[in-house]
Amino acid sequence: MPKTVDFSNKPFHFIGIGGIGMSALAYILAKRQFRVSGSDTRTTHITQSLQAVGAHIFKQQCAANLEFFQSRNAPACEDVAAKRVSTSLNPKALTEISQSSPTISVADPCLGLPQVICSTAINPLNSEYQAAKKLGCPIFHRSDLLAALIEDYYSIAVAGTHGKTTTSSLIGYLLWQAGCDPTMIIGGEVDAIGGNARLGNGPLLVAEADESDGSLVKLSAEIGVVTNIELDHPDHYQKLEEVVEIFQTFAKRCKNLVGCIDCETVRTQLKPNISYSLRR
Repeated sequence: MPKTVDFSNKPFHFIGIGGIGMSALAYILAKRQFRVSGSDTRTTHITQSLQAVGAHIFKQQCAANLEFFQSRNAPACEDVAAKRVSTSLNPKALTEISQSSPTISVADPCLGLPQVICSTAINPLNSEYQAAKKLGCPIFHRSDLLAALIEDYYSIAVAGTHGKTTTSSLIGYLLWQAGCDPTMIIGGEVDAIGGNARLGNGPLLVAEADESDGSLVKLSAEIGVVTNIELDHPDHYQKLEEVVEIFQTFAKRCKNLVGCIDCETVRTQLKPNISYSLRR
């Protein structure tokens, strides 16, 4: 399995694109003019919104889906390249390049098999997943893509057993109203942005960070936020100490940690350098 997500020359294909976490990532990529496709067994308002921004949605999971961008139905390479000159570089790089170098070089976006994105919900025996392995497609967990996007921006990652969606929505909305124009990846639908994701023009990203499967340890943000820590997701964790260890790793990987000290576990086990409280 490859170690890094390629933001220069490969399309993205999501197995289970209609999931709340997967769809937010697919939306951001499609809005950044990457070639996006995905499969889901149900048509919903979420898959329809993805289609509206250019994603190609398959209604069944089969090997043929992975051939889409090698077919005559795929968008022309020169059209994709023309759209993606500014979006193929990360927001950090665009800020730095605008100050230092007038030349931007973009790799050919038409080479290679699609990068396949899966979530923990996808069974390894899934026929589409097996086809991707057989074809030699780069395969990434949803959290790998989120981690790459977090690296791509000046990011705020919001974690915690409870309150992640509310807190990440509030932070993103406040930054938006303050004129920072952030990108937002939320684990729920937010009326103010009309969905679960928003592509901004600024260098900031606010992302909800999920600990349910342990993949939180992959994320490295400029600012990490932890709302609280409790024993949850018994399918993955057997005791609180295991959950704490995941959050401690996340905390170490963030440049700054903001924590709610109303939670004793956050206060004593993470010791955030910036704290907040609703009680003190």
